[in-house]
Amino acid sequence: MESIDTELAAQIRSDIILGMYGRRERLSEAQLSETHSVSRTPVRLALRMLEHEGLIRRSKGRGYYVNAPTVKDILQAVAVRGHLESLAARLMSQSPGRHNVMPDLEVAIDEIDRLINVGKMDDASLRMMQAQNAAFHKTILEGCGNDYVGFTCSRISHLPMLEVGAMMFDRQVLSTADGIARSLFRLKLGNSQHKVIFEAIQSGDPVRAEGVMREHSNTMVEYIKVFEKRDEELTIKDLIGYSGISVIPAKNGSAPYDEVT
Repeated sequence: MESIDTELAAQIRSDIILGMYGRRERLSEAQLSETHSVSRTPVRLALRMLEHEGLIRRSKGRGYYVNAPTVKDILQAVAVRGHLESLAARLMSQSPGRHNVMPDLEVAIDEIDRLINVGKMDDASLRMMQAQNAAFHKTILEGCGNDYVGFTCSRISHLPMLEVGAMMFDRQVLSTADGIARSLFRLKLGNSQHKVIFEAIQSGDPVRAEGVMREHSNTMVEYIKVFEKRDEELTIKDLIGYSGISVIPAKNGSAPYDEVT
């Protein structure tokens, strides 16, 4: 069970990302204590967490002000994550112990293939695909031999679409049979990239592993830009509404679904 301050931080984080507060709106311990019916101690601890994440800043006087992320911030963070995952793939392909975890990557790839072949895009199927996608990416981050790569990814994982292995789908597209077919085809392409990355790591080809992972990670950036073309004034709240993503990470540690790479 999560502590009160951790749960409180998650709720305030969600409110900030969803635009419940203005970008530079002032936050006070007293105000938040009354709003959430808790004492000031968990509020103080929650605010420290959010300050550490960069979602709030300490004001020159007392208290904090909101530093809500923009779509531009998300795009920049996704690009950073992509470079980190590309580095992880390169390092893992050079690791002498990589063969110990190759079966885990293979299981994730095979399970995604199985789910795609079933042809369903309901919530249960999407969550299972998300879990396997997260398993694939986490295995590479954890098996690359450089703990700081995964650590750095974890420092931005609180942002929407920044959980490792996060996936994104367009709710409007999934509302039609043709849209479902196109989404399944996109998933096939993504898993084909998984297979190439797997083969590059297995054969010890760092250049190919890094290059294909970079291309694979860039899919998220391209998808966000599709939403930007739909709405020039796109906000984080709009992006969440279009895709149906959750802004609160799943408690089991996997990325909240309805995102994607």
